[in-house]
Amino acid sequence: MLTDMGVVERRQEVFENIARLRRVGRELPGNSDVAHVRLALERELGPTISRRLAARLLGVSHTALERWVKAGEVPLLSTTTGRSEVPVSALLDLHEKVEADRSSKPGRYALTPTMKRQRDAARRMRVHVADGRPRARGGHDRATARGLAYHAAIAQRLNKPMVAEARHTLYRWEQEGRIDPRYAIRWRNVLAMPLAAIRQAITAIGPEADDLRQSSPLAGMLSEPERRRILAESRELAA
Repeated sequence: MLTDMGVVERRQEVFENIARLRRVGRELPGNSDVAHVRLALERELGPTISRRLAARLLGVSHTALERWVKAGEVPLLSTTTGRSEVPVSALLDLHEKVEADRSSKPGRYALTPTMKRQRDAARRMRVHVADGRPRARGGHDRATARGLAYHAAIAQRLNKPMVAEARHTLYRWEQEGRIDPRYAIRWRNVLAMPLAAIRQAITAIGPEADDLRQSSPLAGMLSEPERRRILAESRELAA
């Protein structure tokens, strides 16, 4: 039986292997073996990681991470046990950015510049919701406006690694029965298109596009500051 420390070390190892497979998946898009092994590790790890382990993976103190959480820079999800933990998807993005900073400037305290870049990107973001003046008469209309704004922001920076990650998310959802097969087929076709065509498809106007965005494997690809800005501006535009 694993000791408490053994459990933590195993979870760290699993997370780091998922991060490696994520990188490999970009080099070998569509490789079923890579996708299968990554999915098995994701199931073992679960959708969230404790804040203490997240801090360890990012190379910062638990106190420092708590400051970022309170500032709204790092998202949290509630678990079935009532704990607030960091989503694995968000942590993978942060971990990758921090490691890239450390590789370019060894010994650098990388999380602070990473967070600054995220805030700057959120400030520079152009938020588009339909014609800029959505008619939000209820919760459904507001969700539709947010979905369009979110995907418009994604479209501005869409690249091949993001598409590869979306394909893996779609694969995981299909394996776990978390997406209607009709939407899975539509998203598979969209993600197989060239980047320019994907950008057009995810920002299209109309009921079919609205429905498709409600089951989007591109969800979670913006930073927390960017997501919060879209929520805020969507509420203002919908008022």
